[in-house]
Amino acid sequence: MSEPELLPILGQPPRERRDAARNRDAVMCAAQQLIDHCGVEAVTMDAVAEKAGVGKGTIFRRFGNRAGLMAGLLDESEAAWQASVISGPPPLGPGAPPKERLLAFGRSRLEANLRHADLLLAAVGADTGRSYAAYSFTATHVRYLLSELGVHGDIALLATAILAPLEVPILRQQTGVENMSIDRIIAGWEDLVERVLA
Repeated sequence: MSEPELLPILGQPPRERRDAARNRDAVMCAAQQLIDHCGVEAVTMDAVAEKAGVGKGTIFRRFGNRAGLMAGLLDESEAAWQASVISGPPPLGPGAPPKERLLAFGRSRLEANLRHADLLLAAVGADTGRSYAAYSFTATHVRYLLSELGVHGDIALLATAILAPLEVPILRQQTGVENMSIDRIIAGWEDLVERVLA
C-alpha cells in the first residue's frame, strides 16, 4: 500500500515525490563525482545524465540548465559550510572566544572559496558573484563577531572590508596571477583583522 498523499502546509513548498528526490540525489552525486574526477569545465549535462542513470530531460526540468545544476551543488556546499559555522565544533562553531571564531571563519571561508572557485564561476558567472543570501550570511556573522569584540565604527563597512579579500576573484588573482601562497594570504588577512580590532 502506498503512502497517502499529504497536502502542503500553507506557506511551505510542496513535498517532493520520492522518485524526484531519488533522481535529484543521483544527479547531484553524479555531478559531484564528475567534478571531482574531471573538473567543473569538463562536466556536461549528457555526462551527468549518463552517470546518474536518468534522462537528460530530468536534469533540465529540475535545474533548468548547466548553471542551475552547478548552483544546486554550490548551494549544498554552502549549506554544509554554514551549518559548521552555526553549530559545528569550535573555533569555527560556537564555544570559542569571538576573536578565535573570526580567525577560524576567515581561514575556513578562504579555503572553501578556493576549493569551490570553479564551481562558483560555473554557477553564477564571473560578473554576478555569490548569491545575496550566501553573502548576507557571512556579512551578518562577521558583523556579529565584530560587535562581540567591541569594535567601534561603521561595523557594516568594516565587515565588508574584512570579507572582500576572501572573495573568489581576489583570491584567484592573488594565487593564480601574483603567485601568492595561501599562508601569505591568510597571514595578510589576519593582519587586517588585527588592525580592525585595534
